[in-house]
Amino acid sequence: MDQILNKVGSYWLGQRANKELDSVGDDINSLSTSIEGGAKWLVNKLKGKMQKPLPELLKEYDLAIGIFPRDATNYEFNEETGKLTVYIPSVCEVGYRDSSVLRFSTVVTGYLEKGKLADIEGIKTKVIVWVKVTCISSEKSKLSFTAGMKKSRSRDVYEVLRDGISVEKF
Repeated sequence: MDQILNKVGSYWLGQRANKELDSVGDDINSLSTSIEGGAKWLVNKLKGKMQKPLPELLKEYDLAIGIFPRDATNYEFNEETGKLTVYIPSVCEVGYRDSSVLRFSTVVTGYLEKGKLADIEGIKTKVIVWVKVTCISSEKSKLSFTAGMKKSRSRDVYEVLRDGISVEKF
């Protein structure tokens, strides 16, 4: 009987250890994504290329400064191609004054041009179910979100930086 209990116990401990190791691996992967974004920012700073804060970049391109969560401070922007990559420390949701909610992955990419962020990867919005946001465009006092269909929302709702609330998955 003791041998059976020992085998069952060691099997259970082995399974438990594997789960913990998998969890550590996931934590390391998400940390390396955040570090990668921060490292690129640091390299640019050392090269003498000081990046402006993300809200300033968005304002320069005529988009609302509060589209991304407040802790989305590391980003890469290629002015030639317009490709924008924003690094967010963890998957999160941001709720806005108009009751809309955006969910962000740890890496959001898209192409930035005057008044528009297109070909977006890494943002979803809730429209009965979670739907991928593919484009955000600015039209005077409105922001239009394309997520399966185009929906306009009041721009001033997105002019304030807000904190994201951590969620388990994108």
